[in-house]
Amino acid sequence: MKFAKIVFWGAGIWGVLALTPLYFIFDLIGRQDPPAMTHPGFYYGFAGIGLAWQFAFFVIATDPVRFRAMIIPSVLEKLGFGFPVIVLYMQRRIGAGDLALGCIDLLLGALFLVAFGATAE
Repeated sequence: MKFAKIVFWGAGIWGVLALTPLYFIFDLIGRQDPPAMTHPGFYYGFAGIGLAWQFAFFVIATDPVRFRAMIIPSVLEKLGFGFPVIVLYMQRRIGAGDLALGCIDLLLGALFLVAFGATAE
């Protein structure tokens, strides 16, 4: 259970640190990686949903056995970003930096699966 707590606390902290700046760099992304984004609702929606999940990870970390059922949707949340990033990279539609972020999510998803197994009674 200690492993699961560490994984979910770490994932939540990482996610808050990685996602919070998105609220402040919308225009900067368009300048550094053109073209500019044309759908801010999707952008901020992604940031908000992603940030909300980090707080779900904090809740799971408080008692991974009690919240074990939430580990599976947590894995899906990580796969939902990680796999598309790999596909986009293979299509040469994104760069290596974005691929690295997707791979971090895939690693966390794998650790979540290990935590799921470790919390079985």
